[in-house]
Formats: sequence, C-alpha cells, structure tokens
Amino acid sequence: MVGERRKTITVGPSGGTGGSNWDDGSYTGIRSITLVYDRCIDSIRVEYDKKGKPVLAEKHGGTGGSQTTTIRLKYPEELLTTVSGHYCPVVNGGSAVIRSLTFKTNRRSFGPFGVQEGTPFSFPMDGDVIVGFKGRSGWYLDAIGFRLACVHTTTLSERLQLKLQQLCCQKTVEQSHPHGNMAHA
Repeated sequence: MVGERRKTITVGPSGGTGGSNWDDGSYTGIRSITLVYDRCIDSIRVEYDKKGKPVLAEKHGGTGGSQTTTIRLKYPEELLTTVSGHYCPVVNGGSAVIRSLTFKTNRRSFGPFGVQEGTPFSFPMDGDVIVGFKGRSGWYLDAIGFRLACVHTTTLSERLQLKLQQLCCQKTVEQSHPHGNMAHA
C-alpha cells in the first residue's frame, strides 16, 4: 500500500484504572504483536517499524498467562485498522482488566484472544491506522489505547496511471536500444 502519514491522534484507553500508565509512542507501522493470556490479557509486547527498522517496545503487563501468540503483520502492505475486545474484573471486587482482544488489518483478522466477557469496546479506524499503543498495566493489561495516523493512499486510477507511465517508459527504452548494450564489431 502506497501511503503518506499525516498527523497522529490518540484514542482511549478503554479498560480499568489499575496499574501504571505507559505509552509506546508513534511509529511508521506495526510489524508484530505478542500477547500472553489466559482468563484475561496478561501482557502485550509490540514490535514497531520506524522508517524501515524494527523497534521492539517493552512488555506491558505481568508474568502470568498460559497461552502465548504472536501476530506477524506483512508490513508495509498490511496495516492494523481495528482493535476490539472486552474488559471487566477477573475476580469479584477486583478492578477491570482487558479480558479479550481481536485485531483486524486491511487484509485479515486475528483473535479473539482471551475471554469474551464483560464490557465490549471497539476502535474501528475509519481511514486511519494504528501506529502506536498506550494503556495501563500492572499484573495484567488493565487498559489499552492507541495512536492513530491518517493515511492518504493513492487511488486505483492514480496507481494505474503510474503503472502505465512506467510501462510506456520501459517500452520506449527497449525500442531505442533494440540490441541492448552490445558493442558492434
């Protein structure tokens, strides 16, 4: 996907008030997301892209959880466009934590991971893509929010016009050099 990033805005977080605030900042894209979960999302760790180089952020959350999954995006063609999930306390009287997460890209969906129980939330990014995560965490992932960038993508007609220009230029070069760069004796 050909695109140009513009201003970044923050959305959220959704979830509980426990734990401490964290913010990974903004990047050019997301390469992978690793979740550890069981009855809730215990931790999240994101590998971002910063102008073509991988940047592994800190792990946010605790050390529990019996299942681990890593979602690998085919960046830069695949962009994270929607995150949804649920939050509520794991135990009576406890504070709310993120219980489940589902991720959608411009190409496919991943999840749900965890338990779909409690208050649902969804962040569909109408024309925007997620370029950073923020939230609250302690023993668990307590809350999650996002940094969004508006992406201007070229239209189909703009891409076709560019491709036609490339083909025409290539044909012109081939016609002006029919025998390649061979020297004649």
